[in-house]
Amino acid sequence: MHIVVDRRPAGVALIDDDGGETLVPEQGLAAAVAAREAEHPRWVWTDTAQWYPPLLAAGVRVERCHDLALVDALLAGIDGRVPRRDWGRPPAPARADTLFDLDQAQDAAPPVSAAHAWQQQRAAIAAHAEPARLTLLAAAESAGALTAAEMRHAGLPWSAAAHDALLTEALGPRPAPGRRPAGLEALAAEVERLLGVHPLPIDSPPELVKALRRAGLDVATTRSAELKQLDHPAIVPLLQYKTLSRLHTANGWNWLDEWVHGGRFRPTFVPGGVVTGRWASDGGGALQLPKQVRPAVVADPGWALVVADAAQLEPRILAALSGDAAMAHAGAGVDLYAGIVASGAVATREHAKVGMLGAMYGGTTGVSALVLPRLARSFPQAVGYVEAAARAGERGERVTTRLGRTSPAPSAAWRDRQDAASSEGAGEAEGRAARTASRSWGRFTRNFVVQGTAAEWALAWMAGVRRRLWNPEGGPLTAQPHLVFFVHDELIVHCPLDRVAEVEEALRAAAFDAGRIVFGATPVSFPVSVAAVQRYSDAK
Repeated sequence: MHIVVDRRPAGVALIDDDGGETLVPEQGLAAAVAAREAEHPRWVWTDTAQWYPPLLAAGVRVERCHDLALVDALLAGIDGRVPRRDWGRPPAPARADTLFDLDQAQDAAPPVSAAHAWQQQRAAIAAHAEPARLTLLAAAESAGALTAAEMRHAGLPWSAAAHDALLTEALGPRPAPGRRPAGLEALAAEVERLLGVHPLPIDSPPELVKALRRAGLDVATTRSAELKQLDHPAIVPLLQYKTLSRLHTANGWNWLDEWVHGGRFRPTFVPGGVVTGRWASDGGGALQLPKQVRPAVVADPGWALVVADAAQLEPRILAALSGDAAMAHAGAGVDLYAGIVASGAVATREHAKVGMLGAMYGGTTGVSALVLPRLARSFPQAVGYVEAAARAGERGERVTTRLGRTSPAPSAAWRDRQDAASSEGAGEAEGRAARTASRSWGRFTRNFVVQGTAAEWALAWMAGVRRRLWNPEGGPLTAQPHLVFFVHDELIVHCPLDRVAEVEEALRAAAFDAGRIVFGATPVSFPVSVAAVQRYSDAK
């Protein structure tokens, strides 16, 4: 059963599958949705990020939806077109009181008809070569949007006092606006003294490179990996300065003031914000919370943070995608890399990890280049799968994930390089540029099929956890176990202490189901490590 939510000048229309329509005023929408939710419909609306937060604020949770904007982005990727961007535009004014208003009303685009868009999308999905898989992807993507809105609504428990204490310990007392903390000042002065360069432009990478060269150090950048290769007493305090400066800039007191309110960090997650289907975040750096600040993520009294991490997710995804039975057998335990070593493919766990990452990301140098041939002999289907995706990308072809998300085509500039290299009179420079661009795009498509499918598995996992946690009779969303954080292959549930065992089981069972949902019958296992803690930092 579907109910389309369509905005009208006089209110909001709720349209059933049989065409029956109920018009409700905007302020009465939450009550109307709550009344119909008992029928377990799938709500069809233009943009979950627009429609769902007001419902949550009114205490209304919905079970399922179809997000037209997100599904349009999926279909646009398949069609090779640009997704539409006008989903959130409000309707034109009902009447114009002035000439200026009249001009605005005439120029404004009409509101998107959700009912019309829904019919178009249903037809497009039905006409797809794999409609069942695409239907599943649309449902998973839409469920992710619901979860993202709920996590923002609930917020990640955050202790401002603990955050301030860890900043003070690392940097010194909070400085006056525009000043550096005392800890950074002391480190900057120490680096200046040891280099003998005064003043030292320590916060300007280009000028710092020049200063390091004047001090006799041969550097091209100020990247930590390069600096660590240098033998000079100033390097240790310089690296410490870079680490603490990053903390102060990205998650310091200003970040705390802006993003943490009422004991909660509420970032805006952006489902499908990355071309592979991975999420992004709109401010706050939710997907890049450094270990330094994780002690500030603290459960409420009487509650716990249940942290679940999918073990070696992307290699397991590759095993399932390729149907490589030997690799599935190696991953039968919790540690797939240890299983690869036990298979005799490589000698050490580190070699297994580096080799698999090289296979999935296109590593061609160092340890990866040495062990990849051995992995290819032991797991030919897995390595052959990503190699085929890479070759397709090098030819300028598009590739797809398990459920049908499609990679973009190479840019016009990419194709111009290929054309230039094959044109009459082309030289070695054109050929080299074309080969470099081709290999680069091949690395992208090689990883796209794995990372994109891993994102689909994570959506199925998250949807399964969300469904298992909810009890319609359990009170508001935040009064019962609820998801509060997600990053790629990790979930955090905030739950009462007496519900921890139940939540741990839900996380594991949903991970098992996600593998079957995305891949069907597969011998590949998807184990998750689960830890119930008071502080996020204690989970690992």
